[in-house]
Amino acid sequence: MQEELATLQKVYDVLVEFIIKYSFQIVGALIILAIGVKLAGWLGQLVIRFCEKRELDLTLGRFLGNFTKMLVLTFVIIIAIGKFGISIAPFIAALGALAFGSSFALQGPLSNYGAGLSIILSRPFVVGDTILVQGVSGVVDEVRLAATILTNEDGEKITIPNKHVVGEIIHNSFANKVAEISIGISYGDDPQIAIDAINQSLTSIDGICLAPAPQVGIESFGDSSVNLGIRYWVPTTSYFSLLYRVNQDLYAALKQAGVNIPFPQREVRVFGTNVESRETGIS
Repeated sequence: MQEELATLQKVYDVLVEFIIKYSFQIVGALIILAIGVKLAGWLGQLVIRFCEKRELDLTLGRFLGNFTKMLVLTFVIIIAIGKFGISIAPFIAALGALAFGSSFALQGPLSNYGAGLSIILSRPFVVGDTILVQGVSGVVDEVRLAATILTNEDGEKITIPNKHVVGEIIHNSFANKVAEISIGISYGDDPQIAIDAINQSLTSIDGICLAPAPQVGIESFGDSSVNLGIRYWVPTTSYFSLLYRVNQDLYAALKQAGVNIPFPQREVRVFGTNVESRETGIS
């Protein structure tokens, strides 16, 4: 029992001595850290607001703001460690050796960071653009060093590692996305009447972009119909809702204009043992 009490007394004495000796250093380090964190956050936001006033790219502004914040925090931590009289040279050497040793195991993440820096500096797309890459399409919500974040009409967040973006073919339609549909009309109807009705209907629908203007014309000649090609641009965030509305409105507009949409029908004729068949379009 006496030995345990003696051990506790020694521990207590060491703690008291440590607190007496380093209390001011600890308090000073904590104050420096608290002020440094506030200062780093303030400077980061200041850089972002400065970039916004200069109308710089939002992605580049965020990168510069975060870089400034991390740089200030690094210096603050170095100063706080110095309050204890600890030399940071061994820590820097150890971090360098650790980074060299782990570089082989971190080739994937490091390649993502390098690709992210390339995207931020070269800016093949910016926040708000609609891109198609690796078969995935969406609106760019954020470009981080490790990954690019997309959102689609369903509110889903799509995370693409940046190494799968750099070096790939990127389709950038900016804030909008093209919708392409085809409608067949009867050979007995005037195509110009149908084109005028479609153009009038498209210009009356809210949400369809008028610059560039919708494109409507004869796309091909089918077996039972003249096929009209229609291309128009809509915001990516409302692509499907506008597509369904346009289809419904175009159907009603063609019907009101007296334009018939034929459907294929097979006619079968029997002559003895021979069977003759042909497809026709019924309006």
